Amino acid sequence: MTDKIIVLSTCASPEEANRLARRLVEDRLAACVNIVNSVRSVYRWRGKIEDSEETMLVIKSSRGLFEALRAVLEGAHSYEVPEVLALPVLAGSPNYLIWLESELHAG
Repeated sequence: MTDKIIVLSTCASPEEANRLARRLVEDRLAACVNIVNSVRSVYRWRGKIEDSEETMLVIKSSRGLFEALRAVLEGAHSYEVPEVLALPVLAGSPNYLIWLESELHAG
């Protein structure tokens, strides 16, 4: 198991996704953010079933940076309750993990 995580978050638009991704990388809270356009989400919100087209962020970071990353997403996001889910990275290419670490704050 590594200390690296993948954080998932959906956004209302590609523009919002790009703005958040750039901020996370600029702030060195993420080494890389993939922006996946046109994902469809079906969920219950305020008692109604919603069906929305969204843009997904796949954020590469570390556990030590999660709280700061979460705070940025929650503070800059357009959603009242943004998705911020961290998944552990069990293993990875050693060279990629070294690069990832070099792009993040020391934590």
